[in-house]
Amino acid sequence: MGYPRSHSSGLSWEPRSRTVEQVHLRCTEGSLEWLYPARALRVVLEPNLSSTRHTTVCIKPASDFQGASIYVERAGQLHLVVSEAEEARLRHVSCFSTHTPQRVALFLQASPQRDISRRTASFQYELLSNQSAAGPDVQKMALVEVVRGSIQNVSHDPENHMSQVEVSGQKVYRQKNRIFRQDKAAGEWKGSIKTLLRCKVKKGAGDFLFTGNEHFGEAWLGCAPRFKDFSSIYQTARERGTNPCEFQFR
Repeated sequence: MGYPRSHSSGLSWEPRSRTVEQVHLRCTEGSLEWLYPARALRVVLEPNLSSTRHTTVCIKPASDFQGASIYVERAGQLHLVVSEAEEARLRHVSCFSTHTPQRVALFLQASPQRDISRRTASFQYELLSNQSAAGPDVQKMALVEVVRGSIQNVSHDPENHMSQVEVSGQKVYRQKNRIFRQDKAAGEWKGSIKTLLRCKVKKGAGDFLFTGNEHFGEAWLGCAPRFKDFSSIYQTARERGTNPCEFQFR
């Protein structure tokens, strides 16, 4: 599915109107740009899917996000996700679970202002699947990021339901962008991977195969089996002729 961009402008409303404009976005990822934020905007993420596997929504505000705050609706209550009051350097990807994966409502509340100077509240969004934490799966080897290495450190962000994993890699098999960079002096690859907090990633000894995708220009962890376990699964699938592709991991 494509990557849609939705635009809205607060200048189109009547000054005395209390109407909340509503926008429906039907793709699993995209972006919204609200020019001259005024009053409120309700954004309904309503992907046209029969599946209910998308149960996490992640939002990344633009670096120049201003003029509004973003809330998510849950059981008739609004919960703050992105605050305009935060400094730009503190704004990062925020994720939250949903109880109704086929319909998620965000509420953008414009900040009070005396003039109509240009402000833009824009953000990207993606709906993620729980299947990314399902465990070793040879079918996932077509994913963008494939790195073999160890976990050096893990930091958790309970408020945004995310963890950041610092990885020291022995080998990078595949990456789309230069997220992992090689320290030529040490001969190792260094990089950071994000994952959902519920994956419960912990620091510890071991040689892992990290696979995943890129979201918002960052690497997101899929499964991370120990390398010896992956090798066993891969070899078994190869002998049975059920693996979808050859993977040169040696």
